[in-house]
Amino acid sequence: MTIRQAILEAVQAFDAAGVPDSRIDAELILCHVTGLDRMNLLMSGASELTKEQEQRFSSLLLSRAKRTPVQYLLGTQFFFGREFQVDSRVLIPRQETEELCEIGIAFLKALPHPAALDLCTGSGAIAVTLKAECPHAEVSASDLSTDALALAAQNAQQNHADVAFFQGDLWQPLEGMTFDLILSNPPYIPTLDCDTLQQEVMQEPRMALDGGADGLDFYRRIAHGTPAHLNPGGLIAVEVGIHQAQDVADLFRQAGLCDVSVRKDIYGVERMVSARRSEAHV
Repeated sequence: MTIRQAILEAVQAFDAAGVPDSRIDAELILCHVTGLDRMNLLMSGASELTKEQEQRFSSLLLSRAKRTPVQYLLGTQFFFGREFQVDSRVLIPRQETEELCEIGIAFLKALPHPAALDLCTGSGAIAVTLKAECPHAEVSASDLSTDALALAAQNAQQNHADVAFFQGDLWQPLEGMTFDLILSNPPYIPTLDCDTLQQEVMQEPRMALDGGADGLDFYRRIAHGTPAHLNPGGLIAVEVGIHQAQDVADLFRQAGLCDVSVRKDIYGVERMVSARRSEAHV
């Protein structure tokens, strides 16, 4: 089987299974199998796959046709220009979350010795990105899942990022700790909606998706605990689901935070909500 034939076979199988972006996924899988980058893969269309490559390709093709996320099959996802390991223990980092990181990075760069927290870290993508882009910052990350934290620690090591990890339920392992910046991409899908998501998303960890009956359970707890963990003048910014931004903004206001702001992502969706803790009065 040639590379060109393999791509056509994969595209046909993926289209029949309803896989989105079938051509892109076919090429990504073949790049993974052959070790070629995309440009060289396409230039080598007449090259024959080895028997071992054919077997590996067929196995991955079947798994992708069953709607296993391609990132899980390849074991990696790029985020903010860096490669992260991903598997079924963690949510797959997405492009929209890079915009949340941009908010945090801009804030940290204006401070001399800041402390930052990635709450509900998952793969560690946010925490590692903050530390890599702002080496002068002290970065911590927390998650309830020990499995997710194990992978996050691997990602930190792989990307040479010195991040302190804490295991526990939201604020519980962070008692007495305060930060200049808190970023979070918590679970925000309403419980009933979790069973109607795209098949690939439904294979991601349920605990990283399910945000309670209205999707706002974690934001309520985050808003309630923020004043005790955010330094005066500090910033909190969170990613939210569609149609949740104004509700989350209200939760921040009710918690006594100021300068509440809602920002749209590159697709025009209200995706990020940020707020400040007021400066201490003398």
